Amino acid sequence: MYKSDFLNEINSRGFIHQSSDIETLDTIMQKKSITGYIGFDPTSDCLHVGSLVQLMLLNWMQYYGHKPLILMGGGTTLVGDPSGKDETRKIMKIEEINNNIEKIKLIFSKFIDFNRDAIILNNYEWLASQNYIDFLRNIGTKVTINKMLTYDSVKSRLDREQPMTFLEFNYMLLQAFDFFHLYENYDCILQMGGSDQWGNIINGIDLIRKIKNGNAFALTSPLITNSDGTKMGKTIDGAVWLSEEKLSNFDFFQFWRNVDDKDVEKFLKLFTKLELSEIKKLSQLQGKEINEAKKILAYEIVKICREEKIAKENMEIASNIFENKMLDKRINTQNIALSKILNDDFNIIDALEKLSLISSRNDAKRIIKSGGVKINDIKVPPQEFSLKKFINNKNLKIIVGKKKIGIINIIE
Repeated sequence: MYKSDFLNEINSRGFIHQSSDIETLDTIMQKKSITGYIGFDPTSDCLHVGSLVQLMLLNWMQYYGHKPLILMGGGTTLVGDPSGKDETRKIMKIEEINNNIEKIKLIFSKFIDFNRDAIILNNYEWLASQNYIDFLRNIGTKVTINKMLTYDSVKSRLDREQPMTFLEFNYMLLQAFDFFHLYENYDCILQMGGSDQWGNIINGIDLIRKIKNGNAFALTSPLITNSDGTKMGKTIDGAVWLSEEKLSNFDFFQFWRNVDDKDVEKFLKLFTKLELSEIKKLSQLQGKEINEAKKILAYEIVKICREEKIAKENMEIASNIFENKMLDKRINTQNIALSKILNDDFNIIDALEKLSLISSRNDAKRIIKSGGVKINDIKVPPQEFSLKKFINNKNLKIIVGKKKIGIINIIE
């Protein structure tokens, strides 16, 4: 157990994977507020749930009175982080990167109160102005190739005999320089990140020690996977985005409502602010009762990532549809003329496509064949695509699997 509130909390919840000199950091954090940062490279215009661990770390840091610093990688994204990649990232234009940054900023406000002691910066501000020769002389001389080759982000790529460009190799230097810059200008002594960032963070610590004789710290979190070993945030249908623009509130709620039983305790600890004593009680539920824990998990995460009103609304929608067998027109709804169904101009596959419940028409046929589609709680037989037998109903509740749902309104 650690003595500082922040480290004790995140350790109890499973956030800590690796750390450097954490006992000294623990002592410092008992005595005073510190500044710590996490970097985000804006390779997309949104973050998915794979970033949720880092966002919650920043949230807990501010909760316990420390100063969170968010670093947007406007400069480093121009280079591309090789960590965990077999191929070179595509070269992005500065305009695209800046657009992504502006959209991602909206997500941070769900987790960090910028009216309190918090900062958001863009490393393009100092990286773009660097003179290359000066940078090599001042920074390049402090980092050895020998050591860089031992880090997983480089070593695993080379072991797989995948090419790594000199551009990507420079990413380590730039991230190390970021930590040095933040240490020197913002009194930032802690960098946090995923476990794949360990080597990059340690380089920054070494740079601070060699140039300023300063003491800085590293803390990484485990890369979160589902119980089946798949990477958190990725599904068959794509990424689970944090923004409503990229993933509907109901689909986001249902993602958490339908997690594997084995993941419930881990996700409650990492992604909610519930007391650990309450999480322990919820985690002891078995059989059908575990569904109550999943409802709470979904509610609490949606409350943080979207807002409490949305969490309440989608809890109610899910209850209406799946427990009370009621229609709820607050979810995805489309109107279709009765004549189209009677003339076979609109069938089940068309309905799935119209409601965006499938990725392709072939995907629709496959799911129907496997018994994965229900209309008004009746399983659709394989190869039976007509909707004519449902025309006595004015509303068709269509469910794909456990998570996806939409309503077709039949109009005269």
